[in-house]
Amino acid sequence: MKRRSFISATTGAIGGAAAASSFPAPAIAQESREWTMVTTWPAGFPGLGTGAARFAQRVTEMSGGRLTINVYGAGELVPAFEAFDAVTGGTADLFHGTPYYWQGRSPAFNFFTSAPYALTVGEHDAWIRWGGGQELWDEFYDGYGLKGFMSGNTSIQMGGWFPNELSSLDDIQGLSFRTAGLGGEVWRRVGMNVQTLPGGEIYQALDAGTLDAAEWVGPWNDLALGLHRVNKFYYGPSMIEPSAATEITVDKAKFEELPSDLQMIVRAAADAENNIVTAEFNQQNIRALDVLINEHDVQLREWPDDITRALAEASAEVVGEVAENDEMTGRIVDSLASFRESAVRWAAIGEQSFAATRLLDIPFPR
Repeated sequence: MKRRSFISATTGAIGGAAAASSFPAPAIAQESREWTMVTTWPAGFPGLGTGAARFAQRVTEMSGGRLTINVYGAGELVPAFEAFDAVTGGTADLFHGTPYYWQGRSPAFNFFTSAPYALTVGEHDAWIRWGGGQELWDEFYDGYGLKGFMSGNTSIQMGGWFPNELSSLDDIQGLSFRTAGLGGEVWRRVGMNVQTLPGGEIYQALDAGTLDAAEWVGPWNDLALGLHRVNKFYYGPSMIEPSAATEITVDKAKFEELPSDLQMIVRAAADAENNIVTAEFNQQNIRALDVLINEHDVQLREWPDDITRALAEASAEVVGEVAENDEMTGRIVDSLASFRESAVRWAAIGEQSFAATRLLDIPFPR
């Protein structure tokens, strides 16, 4: 906690006893604030719900209690997909979610989560922090009175859970499929009937037959939801979501009312979560995939070639159309596309070349 000291000066000696006496500096009461956070995830859900709670705890502790954040999981205060409205309407002060959930307002939201065939986790972070993404995000969210911060990335996602093995594009025609973001429109164009449901409702919909297939995140979160108990064929990776960033988004006016040190604490806590959550997903996905395959007889599969090609072609169409039809979205897509060109060149020289060498089964000491 910041403390202020006051120095008092005397203007001359007023006697030995008086000069030796002193008075304690008056205490200055510092205003305490209490914020309400709503999330799009079930309370305590691995990586997502726990990340929201950890952020709130870190802010509370770093501020010495001057800013306390109370967290409500999906459905506890408002339904998952009403978190955005809860903050813009004044019911809550901030929310934890992911931008593409709000695409019904504008397609521009999608690109701050992910975009089909676009950027990896590290590339997305680099675009936001150093490639102009944050500036565009700030400008865009200004129109809603909000301020967004990255709060972790689930890394590359898996493509989905299916009741049967897929041999061609024909096998997915007419299936009812849960997904979100621009990927929903991509899957529609290749033949799926798409629904967007909150994570907490996916298992029940699969179990009841309302959904035939679904994608959520990746092994760690999919295992937690129990999706493997309904469908056994697990396809990946997701070309539609090569990364998926989450957000901590605050009522901008309330954020700007904070003293500068509390603003910095909120920023620092969000940065910490962005790093911690991303690392946690990378570690836990490895463990969870082993559990799914070895303990639950999950069948891991890659997409048939014609599905991969169809998704790529539909993705190019969808992204191109939304960029042409909305000025703000067009500016965001231009920025992301320009960054992607450079990122692809560097990845080919760096990480992709290195990854290819690891497939040669070069021994590593253990």
